[in-house]
Amino acid sequence: MSMPSLSSPSRSGLRRVGRAHLFIGLLLPLWTPLLAVPEGPKLGVSITQESILPLDISVFPEGTGLPPGKGTAVEGKMQFEALCQGCHGVKGSGGDAEELVGRSPLNGSRPDQTVGNYWPYATTIFDYIRRAMPLNAPLSLSNDQVYALTAYLLYLNGIVTETSEMNATT
Repeated sequence: MSMPSLSSPSRSGLRRVGRAHLFIGLLLPLWTPLLAVPEGPKLGVSITQESILPLDISVFPEGTGLPPGKGTAVEGKMQFEALCQGCHGVKGSGGDAEELVGRSPLNGSRPDQTVGNYWPYATTIFDYIRRAMPLNAPLSLSNDQVYALTAYLLYLNGIVTETSEMNATT
């Protein structure tokens, strides 16, 4: 059996492998100090139970975790027009983001993925709005704003009246 000769394609393959080893050889000394720290990089912040509490904003379906505050659909309409209408359209009819209002049969060919069909619960809406909206500034709304927006969305979907107050007990 004869040995294969090193032709031009094989040599270029060897050159590529050689370059990769050189690249890794140059980067390895830079990574070694990072790999040697068993506890990871220090961020200058020690994590304690007290430091986590402001981030613990979970709201459960039965209302546990709701903060103080209140709002109605009347107040929510003003908030929605100022903060939400640009993405969700007039009265939540859809825009660049999903529509928020509408009820179609869920077993239809294209059911509406709206508050009225999927999220008719105040606690779920409150939790989502507070955590994620507006998209460019999550966690920036006050509790009163979130309660008012929750009331407005439920009102638009025919679930509560325009003057129904949303708060931690309702």
